[in-house]
This record gives sequence, structure tokens and C-alpha cells, in this order.
Amino acid sequence: MISLKQIHYALAVERHLHFKKAAEDCNISQSALSTALSEMEKQLGFQVFERDNRKVLVTPLGQQVLERARQIKLQMEDLAKLADAQREPLSTPLTIGVIPTIGPYLLPKVLPALHQHYPALQLDIIEDQSAEVLDQLRRGALDAAIVALPYDCEGLLTFPFWREDLLWILNSEDAAASLRVASAKDLAETHLMLLKDGHCLTDHALSACQLESISPHKFSATSLSTLIQLVIGNIGSTLVPQIALEQLVSGDKRLASIPLEEPGPHRELAIAIRPNYPGMANIEALLALFQDQLAAA
Repeated sequence: MISLKQIHYALAVERHLHFKKAAEDCNISQSALSTALSEMEKQLGFQVFERDNRKVLVTPLGQQVLERARQIKLQMEDLAKLADAQREPLSTPLTIGVIPTIGPYLLPKVLPALHQHYPALQLDIIEDQSAEVLDQLRRGALDAAIVALPYDCEGLLTFPFWREDLLWILNSEDAAASLRVASAKDLAETHLMLLKDGHCLTDHALSACQLESISPHKFSATSLSTLIQLVIGNIGSTLVPQIALEQLVSGDKRLASIPLEEPGPHRELAIAIRPNYPGMANIEALLALFQDQLAAA
């Protein structure tokens, strides 16, 4: 019978496509991992992996096995968490993914309250782009993810906790800084700098401003902080979400912030989980705390 340990090893090889790296990830020797997977393939009667000295490939039948193995692993992990679900909310370890256009601005507002109200919580936070954190969530590497909607969260449950608009940020010396509201036409006529591909905020900005493409506006920055420094240097303008306004813009006389004419909200902040995640009490507690802290900010 195929064991959970073999499933764990096989999924590690799929993740790394490298036996040595997979063995290191699983804290075993490469020979032990290879032996365990060879025995698994012997029980199945076909190869899951094609390997030589240069590469590892997943066979078509192997792909089907790994997909089912992934679901079995997730179900077993969720089963093991059922006992934790009976305890007080946020009293057991929790691993959460968060995207870069939310994490630096949400966490300072909510972490002090989390520590105060839930001192037993062991929180591990992973920051990455939306596609990556949601992939990790689906694979079971995360308990939950904090993302911005709209975004494709197929197969997951999402629980919005905050709605917000985007604001146009430009140098206070710019002639447009005196505008009361900014239209799509105003933004299209400027050097609008957005985050590089892969950041969902770029898609939200294009949608909010009714712009079809970022080709004339693209700037390969990976953080809002970088874009703000470029605005200060009078290189162009950018868009930031309301949650980031206090940290990035407020009080800086070199910057002006202008609401968009297009109606909001322009994005929703939400917690995403797997449908069978057993720790719903944890999510409910997080949602309530997030809403309270953001409303008070």
C-alpha cells in the first residue's frame, strides 16, 4: 500500500523537479527518497517520474497520481487540524500568505491587536504575489491567504473584510495637482507608472482608470515605495490604494493625492481559504479583528 510518506516525497519531487533538492526539503538522503519512490512506482505498476542525470519529468499517468496524492495529503492535513479547531480561536500555529500591496500596510495596523488579544497565536507570514500565495494555499502550504479582489480564486472560498479606492499620486508641483478629481483622460495623458507584471494592483488600476493597456505607462518597479520615490523625483505619477496612503503619502508636502472620478470601490481585501479548511473559527476571528482595526485607523 502506498504510504503518506511516499506521497509526501513524490509531491516534493514534483515541486522541485530535482531529487536532491526534494530530499533536502524532506530532510532525508537522496538514496532513501529514490528507494521510497521506486517502491511506490513498483506498487503502481508504472513510472510517475522520468529521470536521468540532467532532468526529472512527470509522466502523464504520474500527473494523475500526483493530483490525487495532493488531495489526499490536504485531506489528511485538514483531518489532523480538526483537533486544533476545537480549541480557542487563534491559539494554534497559523501560516498566512499576503501580497506585497497589502502586507506592509495592513500588518502594522493589525499585528499589535493580534498579539494583545491572542497571545498564544504562533503566526508565520509569507509575502509573495497573488498567483504564488494562492498556489501555495491550494497545495496546503498555507492555511489562508490575504489577497485583493477581483482576482481568480477558483476552487477557493473568499471572505472580503475591507473595500477601498485607489488614489492618483503625483508631485505637488505638477500642474494637475490642483485637480479635485482625476478622470481616465487625465491619467492617460501623464506618465503613469505602475508595478511590473504579476502584481494584481496593476490590473486593478487599469480597470479603475478604464485604461486598456499599460504599454505606454509601464515601469518595472516591484514596490509602491519605489514608485513613490520616483513621483517625488518628478519622474511621473502613480496609483496607490487607500490602505497605503498613510505610510506612503500623508504629511509629505512634495506629494499630492487626488481621488479618481471613476466610482469605487476599486478593490476588496479578502481572506482566501480552501473549501474544506477546518479552522473557520480562526478565519472568523481574523475577519472581525481586521475590520475593527481598519475602521479605527
